[in-house]
Amino acid sequence: MNKYGIALLLCLMTTISVAQNGNIRGTVFDDSYGETLPGVTILIEGTNNGTSTDLDGKFNLSVPPGQYTLSFSFISFQTLTISQIEVKLGQTTLLDNIRMQETSFELSEVTVTADALRNTETALLTIKRKSPGVIDGISAANFRKIGDSDAAASMKRVPGVSVEGGRYVYVRGLGDRYSKTILNGMDLPGLDPDRNTIQMDIFPTNIIDNIIVHKTFTADLPADFTGGVVDISLKDFPEEKSGSFSLSAGYNPQYHFNEDFLTYKGGKYDFLGFDDGTRSIPASEDIPLFAEVVGKPDGEQGLRYREILRSFNPQMAAFNQRSSGDYSLGFTVGNQIPRNAVTYGYTINLSYKSNTEFYNNVEFGRYGLDGNPDAFEMVVREYQMGDYGVQSVLLSANTGFAIKTKSSKLRLNVMHLQNGESKAGLFRYEGSSKGSNFSAAQHNLEYTQRALSNILLEGKHIISKDKWTIDWKLTPTISRLEDPDIRFTRFEDRGQGTWSIGTEVGFPERIWRELEEINLAGSFKSNIMYSAFGQKNSVDFGVGYTFKERDYQIRNFMLNIRNIPLTGNPNEFFFEENLWPYNGSVSRGTTYDTPFIPVNPNQFNSTITNLAGFIQTEINPLQNIRAILGVRMEHYVQKYTGQDQQGYNILDNETVLDNLDLFPSVNLIYALNEKQNIRLSYAKTIARPSFKEMSYAEIYDPLTGRTFIGGLFRDADDIAGSEYWDGNLVSSKIMNYDLRWEMFHAPGQMISLSLFHKTFDNPIEMVQFAVQDLSIQPRNVGKGQVTGIEFEIRQNLDIFARSFENFTLTTNLTLTRSNIQLSPSELDSRIMNARTGQTIEEYRDMAGQAPYIINSGLSYNGGTNGFLKGLEAGLFYNVQGRTLHVVGITDRPDIYTLPFHSLNFNANKRFGENQKWTVGIKADNLLNAKKESIFSSFNASDRYYQRISQGTTLQLRMAYSL
Repeated sequence: MNKYGIALLLCLMTTISVAQNGNIRGTVFDDSYGETLPGVTILIEGTNNGTSTDLDGKFNLSVPPGQYTLSFSFISFQTLTISQIEVKLGQTTLLDNIRMQETSFELSEVTVTADALRNTETALLTIKRKSPGVIDGISAANFRKIGDSDAAASMKRVPGVSVEGGRYVYVRGLGDRYSKTILNGMDLPGLDPDRNTIQMDIFPTNIIDNIIVHKTFTADLPADFTGGVVDISLKDFPEEKSGSFSLSAGYNPQYHFNEDFLTYKGGKYDFLGFDDGTRSIPASEDIPLFAEVVGKPDGEQGLRYREILRSFNPQMAAFNQRSSGDYSLGFTVGNQIPRNAVTYGYTINLSYKSNTEFYNNVEFGRYGLDGNPDAFEMVVREYQMGDYGVQSVLLSANTGFAIKTKSSKLRLNVMHLQNGESKAGLFRYEGSSKGSNFSAAQHNLEYTQRALSNILLEGKHIISKDKWTIDWKLTPTISRLEDPDIRFTRFEDRGQGTWSIGTEVGFPERIWRELEEINLAGSFKSNIMYSAFGQKNSVDFGVGYTFKERDYQIRNFMLNIRNIPLTGNPNEFFFEENLWPYNGSVSRGTTYDTPFIPVNPNQFNSTITNLAGFIQTEINPLQNIRAILGVRMEHYVQKYTGQDQQGYNILDNETVLDNLDLFPSVNLIYALNEKQNIRLSYAKTIARPSFKEMSYAEIYDPLTGRTFIGGLFRDADDIAGSEYWDGNLVSSKIMNYDLRWEMFHAPGQMISLSLFHKTFDNPIEMVQFAVQDLSIQPRNVGKGQVTGIEFEIRQNLDIFARSFENFTLTTNLTLTRSNIQLSPSELDSRIMNARTGQTIEEYRDMAGQAPYIINSGLSYNGGTNGFLKGLEAGLFYNVQGRTLHVVGITDRPDIYTLPFHSLNFNANKRFGENQKWTVGIKADNLLNAKKESIFSSFNASDRYYQRISQGTTLQLRMAYSL
């Protein structure tokens, strides 16, 4: 046999040998600090076979089937012995929460059994107990238990967290402005130009390892948060070979299989989350204006004009069609492959979700104060009621590869998310113009496609064993948001079957919105261990750089329907016989105007650079006290290219924000004993305006009729002679103070009580525009403060009776009180428009700050024996209190969101050989609660700003583990 044959034979023998073995894998933690322990020696008792943990504290042992006892030893730590470890052929036995204690005189060796070690919730609580700052979170183990399919839904279970609109996370009741989301510790751009945070619902839970919410600032975190930083960690290195396939189906009596569902014909790729060109803009250049071609329909420009008219998608009307149900598919596979001193790992996750929603009798309103101060009831300015349907799909793909040795780890992760959402609505509209009232029928057709592509390359290296580690990350992200061909039509009903379109009701409109953002972020961090005060201490330092560039534009065509007979069908605008020139008449027919030509105020380019550096040390001056002291520097520069509609203000890559700030932080932890901590924290943080807020953009929402006005615009009321806003938007500075007592009285159980106080300098809030109806604008308002208390308990109910040992109660309550000092202009505005007998206070509630949040859940785990084996179930409740949503000004009342009482039930049952099959049922919104926001004024009845009923959704799920 030649040398190649011998090598092949050896490879085959090795493969056969491995195939005849099983694996023992696990992670070893320092019980005192919650950190992983690299370099721990692991031996199989009675043999010389063993290994050691790598830089992540993980290990792998390939052994024949049988029962084993492992011994774990590490210098200055008690030897740990784990017995009764059962290994089966070709399977992995996972011990993922091994905790070693430092040496004491009373005990030199600890012996436990293997079954007590597998509990990822316990591991998460260990991280929480030993974290340098106040954190909360949720692990992948809990996703299955609560049955949530996306990150936004799961975040409702985290203490002090609420989710607005099913997408946007608020921490401690503060609005999305004061919450930040990062992915794998790195900055991630948002997909919604109307928000400062990203949509959490675009992340399916099957790609997430855990979500940690940092509620206090440490210098290694980004400084632009106040309520909290939400860190989503994606799966990278699976502990064992795994694979699964899942599918689900959902039914809502209001939404699904409804003959009245509203929709419109889209493109053939809508089911994949993007348009196929059906909604493309008819022309982006060489666009003649009507004033240039009137009277010359057959000239060169006239023919071009007519060509563009014929290029519009002719569909303008929503129609009824039987709706479908919800469904989703998911697939995941992953493994780690040890080869000598190197371990290779991979994960692949694919998911697809399709949802259909249908809202009946939706209300949108606009109300104002009567000019007579003795009149208390608000006056209707605009009101619409109707129905609209929504069809959305979310396609996600995530692939990760990792290579790890004892001292180094490299990881590459690639993720793409694609979301498409189609809306069609039909409303009855009531309005007033020039003192006269009118009724109208309104059609809305919309489509939004969102895409996010992210690459993460990261490395971790141990330079000096137990003393010096280096972490680095590089992550480019490209995100796109497009609203191609939003179509809006409003017919005035003149009675007796006659209809008209004119300035009173507003002209039909076609809108194309495009956003593209490039985000490049990199970081370098180093950790060095040293000894002081007879204790183990550490110092961390690092640098980071983020570059963002956003291109945004809105192009809209206003349609003028000139002297043609109308029947109330919007599709007739683009009938060939109705296009200009109508029957040869140059004064009749459907025409268009282009407000974005020659000047487009809704086209801008903006860039952000943020250079950061930090240094932080953790010291133990006394045996039971840890101090984490740090300071962070950030130099943040935002530049803007764009102009306003009138051309008065033209900016060309000009700096609109330039902040160089230092952010100190102090976190003190006093360990009352091994199970209890008292935490005290102080930090300075910042909240900066977003791209859209620091602009001259005017973004119109055809569905609600509301317009966003960029913060660079001034708001001057010529009649009153007062300037309510000077267009100078600046960052908000925040001081944060926290105190928490926490007790981890049993594995997976805890109780905590927290107090927090925050002061705000130049807080930014959304304020109604004084001189433009139904418009809102971000503005700096007076100084503010928030004081709150948080309570959390996770308790097994076996304290009442042994029969309740499989029940766990989780409850957290957040109570806050906020106030903002009114700016002089706002105070004057409120005094001038006060009702008779009304007292205007110098302070009011802070916009976006909920007065209370309640998250509560009762879960059941059926244990390991009998019929109930593999059964997990839970009932979960969430609500936040009445919250100031938009600040009123002049004769515009304040707008508040009302409590939404969310009650959901979930149950899963695993069965079959090795419990590979799982079936589940979930019910959302069991109380059939409505989402409502109202106008509120002194001694007046509340009036709806928005009212939506979403019904109750039932979902069935099935999954199979490969």
